[in-house]
Amino acid sequence: MKKTILLLAMGLFQTISAQETLDLTYYLPQHISYDTSIPKPADIIGHEVGEWHVTHDKLLFYMQQLAQASNRISLENRGATFEGRPIVLLTITSPKNHQNIEKIRQEHLALTESSGASQSLETMPIVVYQGFSIHGNEPSGANAGLAYAYYLAAAQGREIDELLDSMIILMDPSYNPDGLQRFAYWANTNKSKQLNPDRNEREYHEVWPGGRTNHYWFDMNRDWLPVQLPESRARIASFHKWLPNILTDHHEMGTNSTFFFQPGEPSRVHPLTPKLNQELTAEIGTYHAKALDKIGSLYYSEENYDDYYYGKGSTFPDINGSIGILFEQGSSRGHIQESENGILTFPFTIRNQFTTALSTVEAARNMRTKILGYQRDFYAGARNEATKSSAKVIVFGDRKDAAKTWHLAEILHRHKIKFHELARETTIAGKSYEKGSSYVVPMNQKNHRLIKAMFEKRTSFTDSLFYDVSAWTFPLAFNLDYAEVNSTAHLGPEVTNFVPLSGTVDKKSSYAYLFEWHEYYTPKALNKILNKGLRAKVAKAPFSLGGKQYDYGTIMVPVQHQDLDADALHQFLMNVAQASKIRVHAVSTGLTKGIDLGSNDFDPLTRQKVGILVGDGVRSYDAGEIWHLFDTRYDMKITKIDTKYFNTVDLSRYTDLILPASQGNTFLDATGVDKLKTWVKNGGTLIGYRTMAEWFHKQEVVKLNLKKDSLVAKNVSFGQKSDFKGAQVTGGAIFEAKLDRSHPINYGYKSDKLALFRNTNIYIEPDKNSYNNPIQYTNSPLQSGYISEEKLSLLKNSVPFQARQLGKGKVLVFTDNTNFRAFWYGTNKLLMNAIFFGKMM
Repeated sequence: MKKTILLLAMGLFQTISAQETLDLTYYLPQHISYDTSIPKPADIIGHEVGEWHVTHDKLLFYMQQLAQASNRISLENRGATFEGRPIVLLTITSPKNHQNIEKIRQEHLALTESSGASQSLETMPIVVYQGFSIHGNEPSGANAGLAYAYYLAAAQGREIDELLDSMIILMDPSYNPDGLQRFAYWANTNKSKQLNPDRNEREYHEVWPGGRTNHYWFDMNRDWLPVQLPESRARIASFHKWLPNILTDHHEMGTNSTFFFQPGEPSRVHPLTPKLNQELTAEIGTYHAKALDKIGSLYYSEENYDDYYYGKGSTFPDINGSIGILFEQGSSRGHIQESENGILTFPFTIRNQFTTALSTVEAARNMRTKILGYQRDFYAGARNEATKSSAKVIVFGDRKDAAKTWHLAEILHRHKIKFHELARETTIAGKSYEKGSSYVVPMNQKNHRLIKAMFEKRTSFTDSLFYDVSAWTFPLAFNLDYAEVNSTAHLGPEVTNFVPLSGTVDKKSSYAYLFEWHEYYTPKALNKILNKGLRAKVAKAPFSLGGKQYDYGTIMVPVQHQDLDADALHQFLMNVAQASKIRVHAVSTGLTKGIDLGSNDFDPLTRQKVGILVGDGVRSYDAGEIWHLFDTRYDMKITKIDTKYFNTVDLSRYTDLILPASQGNTFLDATGVDKLKTWVKNGGTLIGYRTMAEWFHKQEVVKLNLKKDSLVAKNVSFGQKSDFKGAQVTGGAIFEAKLDRSHPINYGYKSDKLALFRNTNIYIEPDKNSYNNPIQYTNSPLQSGYISEEKLSLLKNSVPFQARQLGKGKVLVFTDNTNFRAFWYGTNKLLMNAIFFGKMM
């Protein structure tokens, strides 16, 4: 397909004046009739589509009213967002199909099984999943959904009847209810009666963190594969319930852009995606081009965007036998704005999204048997590949941490991947796997390719540019042992009743209780213990007691001299163990092999009160990931302190302060920097991430020996400049570091190797004293993903963590994000170690 197509003169870019009367006819196909019994959007929400930004509550109410008024639509509530908003799905098809909807679904799913090989495609409906505005401040999609749902419910005539007879449309009117509501509030409260397209107008400059993300400031368009968020879990359940043939994802991009539809860059497609997938995507694209030609809209394809990371909405379907399609509309970011292509209005952006929603279903209808055949052949091919690996299984687990293992299995479960219990305790390549904390995944199953996509390591690429991360190997993200073996001997019973883990206290003690720090939820347990006012200590060296080995970081809770008596303490710890899914051991003596329980090598622990800097100048994604970790995983309170009022805050209330990565040049002024330094010197622990390493160095909070990049472009033309610079970006890859397990930052890690996610080009030289380098990249660190040779040479043997003394306090610096997208479970413990054990470093 031609990369960029100029359609009409610039003056036709916008065909409706912002001041003219707007009505539904601006969007809808003409020359057809509409059922007058079906309410129009304005009848329910009180304004025309595009006149105001629809809030999620109004959007939801309209969809509910449509479902009541039309026998073409049913509405399902699939759960709630973090803010309690319903996550709904509309099923839209003909009344006849609705009467047989479960039979149609079962027959459609059978197409993906071996039993469906001979199934007729002639009368089988195609399934299309259409989703809107996963980024809340990209609202043209969700607003277009108002007009689109009305059209599907109210349009009359043979064309719509045939379309609905041949198709099941799953419509997700708002992928991101919380973000959409937040942005609609902003755009509407800043709208003037006299619409002002001046790009300096406040309406087009949201306050931090903006409406793009969900409640915890996550970019949910990266969560289709990890499925860590409630909105993602709802849509993934719907996806696997139906296995749609096409899934569309309606976005927005910069105001000066036009309209993009896939396919993307041909050289940036994941190798596991079949070539035919891209050919069908291109054929569907001809329908979008024709429809946009008709209304005079500029567009382009096969540029900028790619089909590589399977965690995006437009790419996830491609590894599941479906066709994912990304739409990107140049954004008005409000109601009307200047652009390089003329005045861009909100209604115009909505009309393009509406138009391509219709062109999608037109393509689906006309290409129905071809696309159904593609899905059938995809799964037949996947089964054939799997058969060749019939003896192969993947064993994964952590004998010290059942919870992390369980959470990876939970992701497999959500993606309908079968897994089994471990048949018996075993050792593979020097790694021990135990029943109860390990699982086995047979490669010979339905979607063999999805398993490969989740578990493979890949370091060779045809292109050096990536729109998103280049690696996401799940067992590395979870810091789990894993191995692919050619034997089914490890297969125990299939796990069909996948239930949450439970915690235990093995018995009552009158002396002390111990629990190792390895398990994922131990910080949650320790926080509960300290907040109860109980005394606890941490072991700085290994020991053994009662035939059990205890590692660095073991937590001891003595029974005597506590505010609870022995019975109450036992009951409290049982509740803590159950809530935290950990194993607590009662002991009756302090005499051990190694450090005794009364040793000075047990350091006392105190309750931590943690603050995090948020607001202008802070990268909201990083801040949100930390907030989410504390709030939802570890049940720990964290105070969000805004940069706007930081200088007035009494920092003495806090033991720890986290500074996530910065965004832009604005952060803290000189007064704020001095305040921060004084607080640390008085005993605070300051924890900085990513760009904070450079900022701390520049502000002389700590001095770090930063490696500098001296790369110079040679024999690179101006036309190659962008690709040259892009190839030096480390957009997201996985690297191996070696650990000094005796250092408190590494408590809870049983191995001396750790996989770290990295998407920065910040490098710190190791300290001259080896004991100050508890985490250090190896000499061959790349495990999975892309990094340029120049950047790899800088990374080798550098250190991603440093601890420095400043007065009575500590400054701890991480060059990498230890909490990436809520699924990098394997390094979450590093931040918790910084919080609880920072004073010891």
